[in-house]
Amino acid sequence: MRNLTHLARRIRKESTEEEKLLWSYLRRKSLFGFKFRRQEQIGDYIVDFVCYEKKLIIELDGGHHNQDETKINDVRRQKWLVSQGFNVIRFWNSEVMKNIGGVLQKIKQNIPSP
Repeated sequence: MRNLTHLARRIRKESTEEEKLLWSYLRRKSLFGFKFRRQEQIGDYIVDFVCYEKKLIIELDGGHHNQDETKINDVRRQKWLVSQGFNVIRFWNSEVMKNIGGVLQKIKQNIPSP
């Protein structure tokens, strides 16, 4: 496993507007009382947001995720994360900006009950 701590730190500092907006709802246990972390290393990957308590990963995708090579890498990455027990949900950046309420509702629906 590679140490990606320095890369994760840099990505946090260079967050997109969409990541900043979603983070404003997820930080400090403000959404549903669960702790989320952002730009967190899991294995050889850095995920956008993760709630370890509920094994939930949230990924935000920009336009480059429509490219064939990126799609293949996303599938491989998601399969590995699921094999580690995580549920992975993805949103397009445009969804976050245009429908944050719907995004938050979908996140809530994907948080497993105790």
